[in-house]
Amino acid sequence: MSDKPNEAIENLSFKCPSCETGLIELHKIVYDIPDGDKMLIIKFECNNCDFTQNDVIPLTTRLDPGILTLRVTDEKDLHSKVYRSPTAKLEIPELELMVNPGPNADFYYTNVEGILLRFENAVTIYKNNMEDEDPQKLEINEILNDLAKAIKGQFKFTLKIIDPGGGSYIIPHDESKYKFDRLNSKENT
Repeated sequence: MSDKPNEAIENLSFKCPSCETGLIELHKIVYDIPDGDKMLIIKFECNNCDFTQNDVIPLTTRLDPGILTLRVTDEKDLHSKVYRSPTAKLEIPELELMVNPGPNADFYYTNVEGILLRFENAVTIYKNNMEDEDPQKLEINEILNDLAKAIKGQFKFTLKIIDPGGGSYIIPHDESKYKFDRLNSKENT
């Protein structure tokens, strides 16, 4: 991201939804990403308690609904940039991992490695909440082992984003490993 973002701070007149006594400050930062994209980062912060909420909104994106597929075969592919809109489903079929859109889904901008780390964290939390004798724990350990290999670029997999609302995109390290299939507005995924 750019070393010189444009930042603006505004005091808003609505109460904090957490403590109900503080006022929300709105921080807006526009980053010029080296790949030519621009991102608007909005941070809501209470002046009284620890409540914060962040949103990342791309200012230049592909708006076409579609299926974005990236074949990850080596460590360099982990640096491919990924923007997932809140309407998109993200999955890695080889690991049986997916993130579905929902009412509280938010935008996120990361790289493939960042997505793997998010999955690793979620699967670890899930595993830690299982009973010791749960037979599914062995399968979870295999997924964590495969995720560890994937984070090192030693496990080949497919990253797939299905976005019927449009707005998601992938900036691949290697264009030959990326595919975009447009969805018709009547298609269901």
